[in-house]
Amino acid sequence: MKGTTYGERVVEIARAIPAGRVVTYGDICKAAGGAPMAAQGVSGILGRAYEKGITDIPWHRIVYANGKVWLSEAYAAERLRLYKKEGIALDSKNRIVNFEDIRGF
Repeated sequence: MKGTTYGERVVEIARAIPAGRVVTYGDICKAAGGAPMAAQGVSGILGRAYEKGITDIPWHRIVYANGKVWLSEAYAAERLRLYKKEGIALDSKNRIVNFEDIRGF
């Protein structure tokens, strides 16, 4: 990892999530060297990076700890298209079907 600060490492790790894989906010936090409660700030760090021009963050590959994905009206169609393209199946409650099998870097 090249990032020297926790925030830089979070962004670097998020950008490197491979296609067809998913990780949780906690997974990113842990990989970046953060304390467990720091996971709550990961989305804020990534949001600020996006606002500063880092637009290649694969948001659809970052999910909640229970395997649930975030599908807002504004982004649902695009995220569902990306999940299908990457072979990530969702159940009727928007949880990843084989979550533990595809979780990790």
